[in-house]
Amino acid sequence: MAASNDAALILKQEQALRFRSFDENGSWRLGLKLRGLAHERGLPVIIDIRLCGRQVFFAAMTGSGPDNCEWAQRKINTVLRFGKSSYRFGFDLAARGMVVGPQRGLDPIVYADAGGGFPVWVIGTGCVGAIAVSGLPQRDDHELVVEALCASLGQSYNGLKLPAEP
Repeated sequence: MAASNDAALILKQEQALRFRSFDENGSWRLGLKLRGLAHERGLPVIIDIRLCGRQVFFAAMTGSGPDNCEWAQRKINTVLRFGKSSYRFGFDLAARGMVVGPQRGLDPIVYADAGGGFPVWVIGTGCVGAIAVSGLPQRDDHELVVEALCASLGQSYNGLKLPAEP
């Protein structure tokens, strides 16, 4: 699938996956859903959820490592600065022939243009936090978050998931 098609679908995901309200209890439920999916599948990921500048959920699965924590932080920084998923941010940069780096004024130690970071949007409020998963290929990190958000919000994942890569 062409990157532009993926970028359009990711925007659709971001617009559809919004909460009426989201607090520490909601972050705990979402985090447990993500952890459950990762555990069932034996995925070596870390899960990090931030709300209003605080880490409100963290889990490190077997096989994950310190670099995954660093990548999650970069993805969260990207989401919180630009108000979009880190995966879509990467597509947006690529469409202009750019990557995270000096030409954009973005330190690659601080920001990432890799999938796995997703905004926590509250309807009528805006972006109040971010979710990050790290440990898989970027598309899979992103889709794990989308799948858990769909389950948490009672939406069909089949209607929002990215198509399989050829």
